Amino acid sequence: MCTIVILRRPGHDWPLILAANRDEMTDRPWQEPGRHWGDRAEIMAWRDELAGGTWLGLNDWGVIAGVLNRPGSLGPDAELRSRGELPLDAMDHAEAAIAADALSAIDPASYRSFNLIIADAGQAFWLSSPGGGAAIRAEPIPEGLSMITAFDLNDDTSPRIGRYKPKFEAAKAPDPETGDWAAWQAMMGNRRENTEGEEKGAMTIVTDKGFGTVSSSLLALPAPGRLGVKPQWLFAPGPPDETDYERVEL
Repeated sequence: MCTIVILRRPGHDWPLILAANRDEMTDRPWQEPGRHWGDRAEIMAWRDELAGGTWLGLNDWGVIAGVLNRPGSLGPDAELRSRGELPLDAMDHAEAAIAADALSAIDPASYRSFNLIIADAGQAFWLSSPGGGAAIRAEPIPEGLSMITAFDLNDDTSPRIGRYKPKFEAAKAPDPETGDWAAWQAMMGNRRENTEGEEKGAMTIVTDKGFGTVSSSLLALPAPGRLGVKPQWLFAPGPPDETDYERVEL
């Protein structure tokens, strides 16, 4: 169960801050963020080597997109399209609102259930597809701090959201200007080992079943009009409690 944390601050020099942990089978091959798609050169994203899609990326227009499973839908279905296509399709657009409208109109029966986050410096959206061909729901993400896992946005019945959303709200916000991400880095790397499955409430997980947190990202989007100021992406190619974050060259 992956996790995305979003801080929206309209009017701030850095109006969107996002953190994301990827939980996956540890032997599933993937590539670190890069420009892996020749026909989509404007997209910088993590790449799944098996299906060819991504779970999280950023395009040159400042649109971030990330996809997460819904409960009971871990893993692929050979008869359906890969959910890793969805962030790529979202990042074909230059604005989050346009991308959200376009992805809301896809055929939900073509994919297993999913949560999809689409955001830019001005707006952010949560798209939820419950599966079974039911209509896709699209909602704006409110100002302030939000979290999403396999559950609904800010649903505190998710142990991870219930435990950590208040902690993120109380923590010092990252400062991309000075490079101070310390408080969020510490929380993204909180780990408790569990031999039976996912440890409830931990941000970084390790299991004896070959499933765990395989990477972590920290992203920040500057306010429009800040000439010469680029987005920031820090990436840890492993569990963030034991792997250093390094800057992704955009």
